Amino acid sequence: MEAQALEHERRLGETHGEKALEHAIAAADLYMQAAGQTKIPEDRKRFRRKFADLIALGERLKANAKAASSASRPAVPESTRILTTAEKTAILEASRLHGNVFPPWERVPAPESFSDVNSPTYTDPSPFSLSPEQLDIFAGWLRPAELPGFKDESAEGDLEQLMTANAETDLAQDLATDCSVVASLCAATRYLGSTKGSLLGSLIYPFDHERIRPAISKTGKYVFRMYFNGSWRHVAIDDRLPASKTDRTLYVVDRRNPRLLWPALIEKAYLKIRGGYDFPGSNSGTDLHALTGWIPEQIFLQSDEIELDETWSRIKKAYDDGNAILTLGTGNILPEEEEALGLVREHDYAVMGLKKEDDSRLLLIKNPWVDSLVWTGLGSTATLKAHTVGSSDGASNQFWMAIEDVLQHFDSLYVNWNPALFAYRQDHHFKWKMCDKTERAGLHAQPAIQCALSLRQSHLGAAQPSLAGRRARDPAPTQSRKGPRRLFLSNRLQAARASWLSRSTPHHTPEHPRSPLPDTARRIHPNHYVDSPNTLLRYTPTPNTPQTLVITQTELPLPTYSFTLSFLSHHPLTITPSPPRLPHSTTLTSAWTRRTAGGSAVDPPTTPTHNTPSPCRNPRTCTSPSAPPIATYPSAPSTRRGLRGRPQHSRLDPGTYAVVLSTFEPGQLAPYTLRVEAAVPVVLAPVPADGAGRLRRPLPVVALGIGRLRAGVVPERLTRLAVHVRSAPGVGRGGGGSGGESSGGGGGGSAVRVSLEVGTGAHRAVLAVSREGEFADAAMGLRTAEVDVENGEALARRGGLWVVLEQIGGGGGGGDGGSGGVQVEVLSDGVVQVGGWENADED
Repeated sequence: MEAQALEHERRLGETHGEKALEHAIAAADLYMQAAGQTKIPEDRKRFRRKFADLIALGERLKANAKAASSASRPAVPESTRILTTAEKTAILEASRLHGNVFPPWERVPAPESFSDVNSPTYTDPSPFSLSPEQLDIFAGWLRPAELPGFKDESAEGDLEQLMTANAETDLAQDLATDCSVVASLCAATRYLGSTKGSLLGSLIYPFDHERIRPAISKTGKYVFRMYFNGSWRHVAIDDRLPASKTDRTLYVVDRRNPRLLWPALIEKAYLKIRGGYDFPGSNSGTDLHALTGWIPEQIFLQSDEIELDETWSRIKKAYDDGNAILTLGTGNILPEEEEALGLVREHDYAVMGLKKEDDSRLLLIKNPWVDSLVWTGLGSTATLKAHTVGSSDGASNQFWMAIEDVLQHFDSLYVNWNPALFAYRQDHHFKWKMCDKTERAGLHAQPAIQCALSLRQSHLGAAQPSLAGRRARDPAPTQSRKGPRRLFLSNRLQAARASWLSRSTPHHTPEHPRSPLPDTARRIHPNHYVDSPNTLLRYTPTPNTPQTLVITQTELPLPTYSFTLSFLSHHPLTITPSPPRLPHSTTLTSAWTRRTAGGSAVDPPTTPTHNTPSPCRNPRTCTSPSAPPIATYPSAPSTRRGLRGRPQHSRLDPGTYAVVLSTFEPGQLAPYTLRVEAAVPVVLAPVPADGAGRLRRPLPVVALGIGRLRAGVVPERLTRLAVHVRSAPGVGRGGGGSGGESSGGGGGGSAVRVSLEVGTGAHRAVLAVSREGEFADAAMGLRTAEVDVENGEALARRGGLWVVLEQIGGGGGGGDGGSGGVQVEVLSDGVVQVGGWENADED
């Protein structure tokens, strides 16, 4: 019986509308029967939980179909996927915001909650913040009948007229700071009026479906259905509005219908979830997504990738078909340019119409301000008729602008798409724990979802959008007064993007594993980083080819976020979490320091690698108990050149291995994280750095270009020692200073050899020499082998112990600053005395 129920659940995800409802009911019935027959308490509890989930889904599907039928418009797709307990918990946890609780939407409120005149008048206890400018003229919270702007003696108290527009709406913003919200309402008025297909009937309660307008609540309570934090939510307010001591208004007004109430109520409900009338800033695409549930897309008009003709054709068709709401956002216009252009910086505008006249493609743009600037046409790149500049149709805050000028003067075009364009939807909710900043270059810590479309190519329709939405927190992350800017690698605190990756080639791994690091060869459809709560990726998938969607971020400030991924498509999709490449992994976080960032002598600067052998690195060991496939890769902040590794995959025999991490050049300091993935558990531990456990005695830094030098070494007892040489910053001829720790420096083209010798002249004996006597670049670090030496008296009888430094090639390095130098250190397990440098050319 459970198998039959599971089959109906599977078919539920492949159908929509009435068919989906039939499968939900059938599966629920089977789970209820199974719960009654099983003798196992755990199974009975599980079956009943499944039954409750499917009944709730069935109710949503019926309510969705009923709402669409009442409004005479196509039904929007409903996610038919049964959520896990963790997902339900995440949605419930996201209900609390600004001290208020906004529970997930379950059902239409009962009519009695709005019509019972015997009930006390509803007063919402929630606080609404006001800005200092607003507080200066604030006169209290008043009901509509008490507000001067809504009083009409001739109406004889008929409050129903407060919900009726007697003329075309002309919404405007006065002292409110929510330009994006008012611009959103202006742009959406064509879908919110008392006409067939109006969205208001499914957004505001109570509602009069016969007259296609909101109804007056006798109790003063209004309930709104808004989409935010991953689900439709219940937002309740009262009908009190902030009154003003002056003729300025603190809420949105309709200049042609001054007594129209519902726009101010919608504004108040949305501002409740944003904290109050002292609006923290947003963008109209985000606002419209919450107000209508329509899918937000941000088009970056200043991007070099924008295709103007394709963009115009796409938005023009969708707008004419009633499937798109359009708004615009300006960037940081200079103050002196605002007046000359008639445009406001960091401001949102509504698009009220599109048309083509002769060769001109025009947008009718509205500034939502009451006393608004309008575009002057200065610097227009298009050939326009006189009426395309300035006011339009008697509205002082509207103007026509050619699409070419829109690209020149606006930063973003926000398009909110009608979700009814798609038949199928899947919502996936998850918590995203931010990784250490050294791991952000990798993809292993980013959410990755596999998507497969099982169709023939001929069945493909339009692009499939994937919407990633970050949930607001309490307190909500701060945003600027204006919404997002065009970002690639963002320096803002809130940025995320989505990218499609092609299917990877398995290498002793589960089928279609996720990629550990960004791979441009496999990236098939990336989008921009944005600092909005939502980002949209439009993509046409390849049938029968699983592909991976990866969400990445930069500088999100909090340790954990809740996200929702919504997939909308014309045909069923199979969505699953992307499996890891190998089942076991371990990480180690450390840093390249001045002693260990010695650069790489093997790879050229344009091809960094993680496994270049070099005695100056900070190696790590990986112990493997069997012979598994293994993958290693380092990651570091990608903003520093040369500090991102390439994943290396190999099949290793059991044993201990050294993993060496190199920077491109000496002196590149940064933290990093080394991650090792394997088919079996591995142990990752640091290898002690060069000289660990040894006493260090630095000699004065030597400038390049000086031929052969020597310095005496006097051990106090039998001692084991070695000599280490590395590049030092530029110094003048003759060196000087102890050198201490260096951040690296130029090598000047000089090759160096260092040795430990006993005696001088023809009788000297070489105890140890670097690189088997070969000259080499000191930038990579040179070291002699360790040797045991006698105490000072014994060595003195043989001519003394000397550190000998020889150089060939390179510049003279004269003058202050020179062309760099070398730092020599004696590493020993006992106390030694070292002298200064002296010329040894006579040797």
